Amino acid sequence: MSSTKSSAKSLLGLVALFLGELRDGLTMINMQSAFLISSKFYSEKQVGVMFFVFGMSQFLFQTPAGYIMDSSDRKVALLAGAALATTSLTLLSAVTAKEYGENIVWMVCLKFIQGGVTALIPPGLNSITQGIVGSTGMTHQVADNEMKNHLGTAIIVLSGSLIAFYTYPNIGLLFIVSPIACAGVVFFLTRINPDDIDHDAARGLKSDADAHATDYQLATDSKEQLNATAEDNKPTTPLELLKNKTLLVFTVICFLFHMSNGTVLPLVMQTLAIGGDKPRVGFLLSGMCIIVAQIFMVGSAKVCGDYSGRWGRKKLFLIGMFSVPLRCLILYGLTGIKNNIEAGGNGVPLALEIVILSTQILDGVGAGVFGTMYILVTSDIAAGTGRFSLTLGITSAAMSIGGTVSGYLGQALAEDLGYQTAFMLLCILSLVPALAYTILMPETLAAENEEQSVKNMEVSNMESIAHNEERQVV
Repeated sequence: MSSTKSSAKSLLGLVALFLGELRDGLTMINMQSAFLISSKFYSEKQVGVMFFVFGMSQFLFQTPAGYIMDSSDRKVALLAGAALATTSLTLLSAVTAKEYGENIVWMVCLKFIQGGVTALIPPGLNSITQGIVGSTGMTHQVADNEMKNHLGTAIIVLSGSLIAFYTYPNIGLLFIVSPIACAGVVFFLTRINPDDIDHDAARGLKSDADAHATDYQLATDSKEQLNATAEDNKPTTPLELLKNKTLLVFTVICFLFHMSNGTVLPLVMQTLAIGGDKPRVGFLLSGMCIIVAQIFMVGSAKVCGDYSGRWGRKKLFLIGMFSVPLRCLILYGLTGIKNNIEAGGNGVPLALEIVILSTQILDGVGAGVFGTMYILVTSDIAAGTGRFSLTLGITSAAMSIGGTVSGYLGQALAEDLGYQTAFMLLCILSLVPALAYTILMPETLAAENEEQSVKNMEVSNMESIAHNEERQVV
């Protein structure tokens, strides 16, 4: 590997680290929700409308954003521009928000624009990654990107939570973390040599290994249909892409997973914070919910990077998917205990709150595995089509609409039926995508790619050992 390519890979990790807050906008969206409700006295319904619009905007613009990234050779500039724009919109939201939602229409418009802007970020980062490392290098590099991304998110949320804790009730200063993160993204992006990005590889038009049909009919359909046009070195048309059965099944699974999982974190945060007589502590606990999950997502991404090239995608994906119903079942039991204590007129012990908080470890497993593996599975499906970013836009759009529906579904269930019943229903709902993946999805990692992924990982390990020995000598 050339020294410039090696440098580009290192820079990718640093970009991902600072993108922790910016990548999909959701981390800072959660912080904005807390800010608007506590400092600007917004109602939950007003905040819900704003972020429903944000989610719908992401859904609408996700697929076009992928198409734009596939078509453009200015991916670095587009990603940097999206980071700058979403940061500006976050700060504008914080500065211009009026008490009690007096300018709610203006705020909704800002969230609509911000949703469209953030839609460019996931396909931007992942297409640049594939353009630098190639399709067979994606397993290791995507895992490394995800590890850095989750670590960056944990650092940013911890910083914001501490700022909110010490400045309460005037917590607007917490948004200073957003421009700091953006500055890091733009700085490291601009240090990537544009010549290191192979734009044909970035859009999935090149495959490092010939596609290999598997014993599964769906995989056979995928390889035959999608690689036919690759032989002529021309991108697959969007219509041909949509005929891919594997992609359609996977897109529906992405929607169902996020519809069942997306609302669990807010419900856990509300279980810990709402109704407490110490709002400052509530902010800290809410932040810890995100931090605990993000720390364990780092480990999940590492495992996916180390073993998905050896074991295949499906086994690891199923571990992540089945962790969600297990988490909801545990929360069902814990909220029942909490309800009984409160019904007796007693305060909830700190030990129980810590146990509830610890369920975020399973969120780190579920969301951590999904966040890494869905990119790799999408890359597998798109191999040879020249439509990687478009394919990623389709699956990401399904995730966005699933998460948007999940937010309303979870809040409605909690309000109408109570938190305990909501967790049980979400447990049942989350079994659907897990079982669908078990029955309907093939193993998407082709045999040649599996062998090459293992070789790439061995080379990467050798490079790391050599680098460490070099440092020791110095």
